[in-house]
Amino acid sequence: MRSQGAPTITISSMLDTFNIEELNARIRAESSFIEKIRTEVAKVVVGQPYVVDRLLIGLLANGHILLEGVPGLAKTLTVSSLAKALNLKFQRIQFTPDLLPADLLGTMIYNQKTMEFTTKKGPIFANIILADEINRSPAKVQSALLEAMAEKQVTIGDQTYKLDNPFLVLATQNPVEQEGTYPLPEAQVDRFMMKLKVGYPTPEEELEIMRRQARTEKSDPIQPCVTLEEILRARKVVNDVYLDPKVEKYIVDIVFATREPLNYGLNELRNFIAYGASPRATINLNLAARANAFLNRRGYTTPEDVKTIAYDVLRHRIIPTYEAEAENITPEDIVRKVLNAVNVP
Repeated sequence: MRSQGAPTITISSMLDTFNIEELNARIRAESSFIEKIRTEVAKVVVGQPYVVDRLLIGLLANGHILLEGVPGLAKTLTVSSLAKALNLKFQRIQFTPDLLPADLLGTMIYNQKTMEFTTKKGPIFANIILADEINRSPAKVQSALLEAMAEKQVTIGDQTYKLDNPFLVLATQNPVEQEGTYPLPEAQVDRFMMKLKVGYPTPEEELEIMRRQARTEKSDPIQPCVTLEEILRARKVVNDVYLDPKVEKYIVDIVFATREPLNYGLNELRNFIAYGASPRATINLNLAARANAFLNRRGYTTPEDVKTIAYDVLRHRIIPTYEAEAENITPEDIVRKVLNAVNVP
């Protein structure tokens, strides 16, 4: 099955459910801070609009993000700059081989004067957590973080503490150097809404980076431009973004094509996919597509919204076979073939 022409969607069917103009007006009002954030981050970060927009999608859709790229591509700078513009509590945690779960979550401390234990909360109690080089720490630390991501709570001693809202984990990893690393198991990687591939800047961007950063002292021009209340209101509006049943089926078809490629005419992939995408892919395609529509000031999603974020949602959820690796078939190649094969509504 091949897609027919450019993706389109009929809005008239929505009018029976709600007033699309009213929703569009709400989105225009509640998304006014988006351009302000982009402007503030651009004061420090050159280029990277793709990364900034995907981080905003994660914020709006309440999804954690894994950033993969070689050192020096401003992954940490982009995340910290976004946190400053959002005016949220930010913690950067450098993952190392000797890091312990207590260093991340917190621990119980005995007070000799009162003869009582008191709780010392760890750095995970923040709105935005930058887990720098997450694959540098052993499985116990990774599991402690990923459990907090899933449950949005932490248990220290016999007390359970809710984490702040919003709570967003942005983890980085280096895809090149693998010595002394502890790669995340597939089941843990699956908990990230998106995996971003951060690439090199263009020559023009690198020239601008050099002019800005080649200084012995650096200024911090970023100013907070959004409140916590605005972020939480925007999240509620994202829940109201309309998703047509045809687009819902399109999402399901994409995910099932990674599991049952033969049913979608993808005979060439039958020996290249060991495991297809999990149900979390379906959920996150839905959420991320609606958040992408919100970024574009629309009260409804289109198939193009789904295609725009499909690579980021699916690339870490498709496990290729050894045969695929031998023929240099990457998960991105598989996603591209799936998107070309599944009929667009």
